[in-house]
Amino acid sequence: MGGPSAEREVSLSSGRECAAALRGEGFEVVEVDAGRDLCARLEAIKPDVVFNALHGRWGEDGCVQGILEWMRLPYTHSGVLASAIAMDKERSKAMFRSIGLPVADSGLFASTEVQERHVMAPPYVVKPHNEGSSVGIYLVHEAANRPPQLSDQMPDQVMVEAYVPGRELTVSVMGDKALSVTEILTDGWYDYEAKYTPGGSRHEMPARIPTEVFDQCLDYALRAHQVLGCKGVSRTDFRWDDSKGAAGLILLETNTQPGMTPTSLTPEHASVVGMTFGQMCAWMVEDASCDR
Repeated sequence: MGGPSAEREVSLSSGRECAAALRGEGFEVVEVDAGRDLCARLEAIKPDVVFNALHGRWGEDGCVQGILEWMRLPYTHSGVLASAIAMDKERSKAMFRSIGLPVADSGLFASTEVQERHVMAPPYVVKPHNEGSSVGIYLVHEAANRPPQLSDQMPDQVMVEAYVPGRELTVSVMGDKALSVTEILTDGWYDYEAKYTPGGSRHEMPARIPTEVFDQCLDYALRAHQVLGCKGVSRTDFRWDDSKGAAGLILLETNTQPGMTPTSLTPEHASVVGMTFGQMCAWMVEDASCDR
């Protein structure tokens, strides 16, 4: 848990929640704030299983997965390759396109170029291509006269994606089953604050959408999980333009390590199949392995 990424605080919250839940299921749990001494800590602890509650870079992009494979420690969630591809938004979208899943037009551009001119017609979104939790997102409105001025914290290369209007939908996959569809309701942009602040968003589950679109969400999420080679639990996010019917559904991205905080979506989805939060965490421990 924890770690050095931009999502450190979310990861600490996820880690605390999962540790408490696993203790409630009878597991012996040691909480590790992942730092440069991670290998030494793991050597000293000698765990049977590593529950990976890290989010963002280093913990979700194949890096820590490679360490755990090298150490031959069974771990939860996806393996090295699936984690690396899913974290790279442009490469994962190429995988989705290859099997016919609908995604928005996008490309990678130098940050300097993005700040000098509109690299695509507004409205569009600028984001790091390898972060999560809506970290570092810029929405450029249709009426914008000038290109966005990005923070110094943004990487040298960013992803620019056509803005997709519509309703926020999300689906969790557990093993080989897509669980349910949630609609996320907010008063504005579903940003970092809306995701992790109590009351920042409302979750309607199951989403009140046409059966055809509901089933489409389940199908697309499972296919995304499979084409990336994900293991354990993942969550796929969508935008749906209800004025276009089923044709208005667009897949945004797949998260290989969904949040496990009190305001997170995947624990809610697990309840649909009769699992408590503790039972879901226990399932993930039992599912853990190397060579993922």
